[in-house]
Order: sequence, then structure tokens, then C-alpha cells
Amino acid sequence: MIKQRLLFKLYMTLWLPITVGCTDFVEMELPPSQLTGEAVFNDPATATAALANIYASLRDRTLITGGSRGIGNILAHYADELDYYGSETASLHDFTVHSVLATNSEVATLWNDSYNLIYACNSILEGLDERMSLPGGHRAQIKGEALFLRGFIHFYLSQLFGDIPYVTRTDHMVNATIGKLGASGIHEHLVHDLEESMELLPIEYVAADRVRANRFVAMALLARIQLYFGYWEDALSATDVVLGATGQYVWEEDLGNVFLKGSKGILWQLSPGTPGNNTLEALTFIFEQGPPTMGALSQSLMDGFAINDQRAVQWTKSVTDGTDIWYHPYKYRARGPSGSSVEHSVVLRLGELYLIRAEARMQLGDLEGAMADLNKIRGRAGLPDLAGLNGEELETALLRERRYELFTEFGHRWFDLKRFQKAGEVLGPLKPNWQESHLLFPIPQSELLANPDLRPQNDGY
Repeated sequence: MIKQRLLFKLYMTLWLPITVGCTDFVEMELPPSQLTGEAVFNDPATATAALANIYASLRDRTLITGGSRGIGNILAHYADELDYYGSETASLHDFTVHSVLATNSEVATLWNDSYNLIYACNSILEGLDERMSLPGGHRAQIKGEALFLRGFIHFYLSQLFGDIPYVTRTDHMVNATIGKLGASGIHEHLVHDLEESMELLPIEYVAADRVRANRFVAMALLARIQLYFGYWEDALSATDVVLGATGQYVWEEDLGNVFLKGSKGILWQLSPGTPGNNTLEALTFIFEQGPPTMGALSQSLMDGFAINDQRAVQWTKSVTDGTDIWYHPYKYRARGPSGSSVEHSVVLRLGELYLIRAEARMQLGDLEGAMADLNKIRGRAGLPDLAGLNGEELETALLRERRYELFTEFGHRWFDLKRFQKAGEVLGPLKPNWQESHLLFPIPQSELLANPDLRPQNDGY
């Protein structure tokens, strides 16, 4: 649990700047042999480049990439957000019909690529501890970001696979036989990493367009973690601090501007690797003629939009072949290069923070406060205010707003169905192969063979 004195300390020191020069956030292909080399940590530019490569891998290759192999696409098909129209021989089809095996290549990629990035984070952290050449401000910034990213990746792995190793070292001999931690152990490590990250990171952004983590970004992730693990008071305290930073974050009333790179409602986003490029999400989700070749928004999602919900108007788009109609997500609209980049991949934004606080307030019995936060979301969507709901009605309203505010964003819908124990109720009628064991992905079979200490396999696989 976050100690109240830590949050108080962070709150009281928010006005104190930690000055770090805005080193260009340049992606450089550093060979593994150089990642922990002394030269990397003698120069702020090369140390920052090592960190930039982790952000770039998340954007382009694994976990939260906006491409087809990212969890935004995979979990939207696994849950009830996207219907699949692709080949039945593709790996994505297995997720759609819930026939994922421990030998599934996408599962192995998620696991292995994520742990490779954790190794890179640990390499940076060990390199900083072993060599003291970097100036203090740069050192604190890079260490804070590496801790944040290590926690971020472990958090998602725990949500996908359940009990997992929490890897904090690069020692191959240790990691080759590392075992799994249960939920309480994972939570303890996550909180430790994020608390230390918050103490190190400044409140300012040290790169343009909010593409690197600051203190508020780490606090926002910690708020989500505490919510997921049931620490309602801690989630509420953290969101209060972030939402109170009104000089830095501004609620965007225009739905059409929420995902533009300059939106002041964005906490953290991933920039395209090339100037003028835009998001992989747009390339993945938008199709211009029917039938779709991969996925389209499910009919159940489209039918569930409330009358006059402007998110249906602004954040979805229809495509017809003259007979049938399909819909795709339209949160990101720039499908391909433009003169200059207009959209980045948004990872954390104010909309989610209001929903986190609403849920925390609801769980603590503050129904009026929870409805006020939901009404912030609903008002922007053109929907009337909620009033007079009891606890059960409020939970239904909360899940509904989370579904229509966060659809196709990094698996929020799937994680919500799990957290609220509604996956079977919702997906059972939709997925003929549904089983309760599908709440977790299987640990890759190759990993179990390489390290028997990862056993037992998750139930049902």
C-alpha cells in the first residue's frame, strides 16, 4: 500500500523543479554488448538513446504496439470489441475463438519480447548504479524512467499470465531458474518500482510531445495498479494528485481533439519513429472498403452505444460495400504519413484517470463523487448526467462508460471483464470455446521446458 506520507511528500514537492536538459530522444540501434558498456553511461545522449530504444520497441514490436500483434488488437478480438474477418490459419484467429495453446507463437512473442525489454531496463539500472559519470539530473531522470518501464511491463505481463517472475537483475544464472511470484509479491514489487520512480522523476516533461514519463505519468500508472489490486484509497489519493495538476493537464471537451498529439489531456504517448509518420493504430484498425481483411467493431459494441453518444459519431466510422456495413475505430484518423505528425499513440490520458477515480470512489461508498466523475466523461460524449443510482446501478454505469470511453485501447475491456468477474457472463454466449481458464494466457511451452521453476502451467492448458 502507498504510504500516505509518501503521497503527501510528492504532493508538497510538486512545485520544486528538477532540471534536466532536453536531450534529443533519438533511437539508436545499440548492440547488446554496448548496452551496459561504460561509454553508454558516460554520455547523457547515449544513455538516453538506450532508454529510447525501449520506448521504440513498445511502440513498434510488442505488448502495447499499435500494430496487429499488440494487445490493443489481440485483446479486442479476445473479448467482445472486434469481430474477426481474417484467415482461420492466422494466430489471431485462435484468440478470437479462444483456442489459444501454449505453443501459440503470439503468446511466446508477448512473453519473450516483454522480458527482453525488462532485461534492457535492468541493464540500464545496473549500469547507472555501477558508473556514476552522468550528471545527477540526467541520472535521476533515466533511472526513474527505467523503473517506470520495468513496472509498466511487469504489470501487463501479470494481467495476461497471472503469476510471473518479477525480474530485477540481468544475471543469466539467476534468471534461468527464477520462479513465479503470486499477486501479493507482484504488487509489492510494482509499488516499490513506481514509488521510487516518482521520487526520481520531475514533474516537467524532458522531451517534446509528452513522449517520456514524468512524475505524474508514474503516479497515474500506480493509480491503475492500486485500483486493479483493490487498494481503493491509494488509487483515489494518486488520482486526486494527478487530476489536481490543472496547470499541466487540461480536460479536452472536443472528442475530435482527444487523440491529437498536442492535446493537454494526454499524460503519455509514443511518438512515431519517423517525422511525418502517424500511428500504427490507424494502420491496424482503419479499413477503407469491405469486407474487412482483419477486424471490425463488433455489432454488440455498436448496438450498445447510447442514443446521442457522440463517441459513436466521432470515434467510429462506417464502411459499406452497398449491401453490408462495417465499422472501424476512428480515434486515430491519420492513416499514413502527413506533412508533420499529427497523432501519437496515447497510452495514458485524463479520461482513464477520471474513470479510475470514479471506481475508487464507488468502492469506498462515495456514490455521488463517483457519479460526478462519470458525468465528466458522459458530458463530453453528449450524454445526460447520472443521478440517484444505487451501488449496483453505479457499477453497471461505470463498466459501460469504461467500455465506450476506452474501447480498443490496450485491452481495457478485457481486463475490466476479468476484474469484475463478468468474462464468462459476457463472453460465454459469444465464444463457443469459452472456459474460465481463459482468464489467463498459457505460459509459453518453450519457457516451461527451459525453466521448470515456472511450473505449474496455468490451469486449462
